[in-house]
Amino acid sequence: MIRFGIDFGGTKIEAAALNAAGEFVARVRKPNPGGYEAALEVVAGLVADAEAMAGATCTRLGVGLPGSISPRSGLIRGANSVYLNGQRFGEDLEKRLVRPVRLANDANCLALSEAADGAGAGERVVFAAILGTGCGGGLTIDGKLIEGPNGIAGEWGHMPLPWPTAEERDGPQCWCGQRGCLEMWISGTGLRHDFRRATGQDLPGEEIITRFRAGEAEATAAFERYLDRLGRAVAVLCNIVDPDVIVLGGGLSNVSEIYARLPALIAPRVFADPWRARIAPAVWGDASGVRGAARLWSLDEVRALAAVTA
Repeated sequence: MIRFGIDFGGTKIEAAALNAAGEFVARVRKPNPGGYEAALEVVAGLVADAEAMAGATCTRLGVGLPGSISPRSGLIRGANSVYLNGQRFGEDLEKRLVRPVRLANDANCLALSEAADGAGAGERVVFAAILGTGCGGGLTIDGKLIEGPNGIAGEWGHMPLPWPTAEERDGPQCWCGQRGCLEMWISGTGLRHDFRRATGQDLPGEEIITRFRAGEAEATAAFERYLDRLGRAVAVLCNIVDPDVIVLGGGLSNVSEIYARLPALIAPRVFADPWRARIAPAVWGDASGVRGAARLWSLDEVRALAAVTA
């Protein structure tokens, strides 16, 4: 049984096919074309390419994308590929491909992938956090994705920074309309903006981390502030869902210093004695999104449709 998935990223769109063991049998990507109709055509082309590479037919397609899908209207909302917002992308893709399509937020796909055979394999409660250009999250319990009646479970990027200092109160304006959202503090963009506010220098997050590792004082101070804020954010998460493992994805998940130092910043703020949970980088890295998208359909569902169409 072959499952097919699409990871709809801001700069690239990737298709992949997984066999029953979770191994890649196809993987192909193309640039995001920047327009709605063109994106539908790119996805259709990628599915055809993946089918040819895998030597199998895609009977059901899973798609991970930024933003979320309204369970009531089916419309896309909050996507950074803004041309998706307000569109019935799932329905339009089903018409274009003539096969069932299931959509999920990209952080949810990360969680599903890592809970299945990644850093959260064998654990009951897995929270996956994306710390990249933005800040998103996904939650699985017993291997099942939790989305909630409004389709927003795990959207921790749009909760306020907890235990704010006097300087942090109110916080930066977020694109969602609120102020002081976690996305404005603990994403890669948040690290960059914090450094700019403190120093007047606009540097990419990678450069700030490089300077921190070289011992530069201003970069070190920025990273210390970042870690403290991340610790506070994760502590609130632990008080709500008490995960067995917290899996980090996105560019900042590659900063190894986070894993050694973060637990000590979380523990004092968690209502437990002692608090224990594992914090780990995503095993599948940037492949987790497309792997999780493919897993939006179970093997039983794929098998059942294959039997009907045989």
